[in-house]
Amino acid sequence: MRGNLRNMISHPSELTPTTTWQETIWSQTSEAALSVHTNTPRLCVATLLPFKDGKPDWAGFERSVQWMIDCGKAFGIEVVFVLNADTGFIFNLSTELYEEVLRRFRAAFPEPKIVCGTTAVGASGDTFKADWYRPHLDIVQQFDNIEAMVMTSQLLNQLDPESRRDAYFEIAEMISVPAIAHALEPSFVPWATPFDPWLLKELAGHDTYVGGKISTLDEPHFLYWAAMCRDLNLNFSPHSGDDFGIATAIKVGEPLLIGAGVSACPLICAAQKMWQTTPLDTRVYKLFEAFQSLEDAVFRLNPKGSAADYKHSTAHVLKHLGLIESTEIHPDCTDLRDGDEAARMLEAMQRPLRVAERLGIEQFKLA
Repeated sequence: MRGNLRNMISHPSELTPTTTWQETIWSQTSEAALSVHTNTPRLCVATLLPFKDGKPDWAGFERSVQWMIDCGKAFGIEVVFVLNADTGFIFNLSTELYEEVLRRFRAAFPEPKIVCGTTAVGASGDTFKADWYRPHLDIVQQFDNIEAMVMTSQLLNQLDPESRRDAYFEIAEMISVPAIAHALEPSFVPWATPFDPWLLKELAGHDTYVGGKISTLDEPHFLYWAAMCRDLNLNFSPHSGDDFGIATAIKVGEPLLIGAGVSACPLICAAQKMWQTTPLDTRVYKLFEAFQSLEDAVFRLNPKGSAADYKHSTAHVLKHLGLIESTEIHPDCTDLRDGDEAARMLEAMQRPLRVAERLGIEQFKLA
């Protein structure tokens, strides 16, 4: 049961390291109360690194990036490219390939902003060490117009709230670029736990962390974050990582940072533009439904209750769109779909293809 608002926490001084969201007023703020039509948030696309014959398909990578740049320009949306995160196989990349992705991207595309994933490299034992993040951060900070996304790791996630806060602050001492703190729900990795309100407030008060991403499929943490950040006027931008609730972020007017931003890029850009129209173009609601139906299939949970196989499904969508030649994923990654995934994705694309044709979204067509 939810509590009476008069008895719920509403001031940051009342928060403790063990406060749950359900004890706060921010857990009861509705999407409607947060909705705006005037914000123009960025779309951060967690870019797929495609593979062919066991090696990165650099030509396909560049085609897909250029396609997303063109989508952003067509609808007046800022598209930011998230490299070396889960959709870019960060947990399978060697340090050399991690750096090569950034070098090749920046050589081909000197202007777009990059958000680059970082995680614990060479983690071992049972004691967390902030220095595990240094190899990735040292590479990231060689590049301009870039933000570092501090992705959680198992030993970091296992720390108690105050030690976890201290660890993020210690990592921040190595960072000279804007940083985004990334939290996960167990739907992505079984050991993950999202930030509770005290930890979010602590990170939002640190100058290095300009925002955070919450990857969540089962609990509306993004709404909690947005409600708290707005109510307390925190200088911290919540980014939605909810691939099952894309329309919510558009309605609320906060940034998206999602793997679904790849396979549905033109649809999401079009929806962001339509949401800002006056009077409202109400066809946007059918567009919301259409791209969400696709992404529900792309991010469907596997028998283990994980959405991690979405990378394989995304590759199939991009191949159907003629952007990449192969649906291979990183040879060391086991996040593979069973059965005829090409047929399943083609079926899932039918509704958004129909809506895209009716709305004149030229960038979403079969090859």
